[in-house]
Amino acid sequence: MPIFLLLLVAVPVGAQDKKPTTLREVLLAELKSTHTSEEWFVPANIAVKGLTAEQASWTDGKGNHSVGQLAYHIVYWNRRNLEKLKGEQSPKFSGNNDETFDKFDAKTWDATVKDLDDVMNELEKWVETADDAKLAQNAQVFTHISTHNAYHIGQIIYVRKEQGSWDPKNGVK
Repeated sequence: MPIFLLLLVAVPVGAQDKKPTTLREVLLAELKSTHTSEEWFVPANIAVKGLTAEQASWTDGKGNHSVGQLAYHIVYWNRRNLEKLKGEQSPKFSGNNDETFDKFDAKTWDATVKDLDDVMNELEKWVETADDAKLAQNAQVFTHISTHNAYHIGQIIYVRKEQGSWDPKNGVK
């Protein structure tokens, strides 16, 4: 009986440590690491959490982007990638990447945070539901999305540290 109980306890513990092994699991883990999963770095939902519109608009005065601009930029490119993955037409892009930062408006900060969460949820859902062939065909798109997100999330944390609005208890001391 004690061995049986030990096995019952060991199964759930082992399941918690399960590493992604399929392409779908790996891509989903990458996306979630930049969205909601606290792992090697702070995910987006924590990086933007608790900021006011005023704080999200703050810049260091040296030409660097604000948290709001960075979040808007992430939303912009994640949404365009999602539209392409779904076969939808994206609005015309001028080719000027600065516009993807400069369109942030402090009045829409709460909507930007919601849009960030929504588009990342939609990307995760796409990975969860795509057939294997489409997933394999677009795998590199997701590695680029995840890398791009991680890069800009790091910038968000840096800006918040410079501003004095980052609580190290949230990660990254």
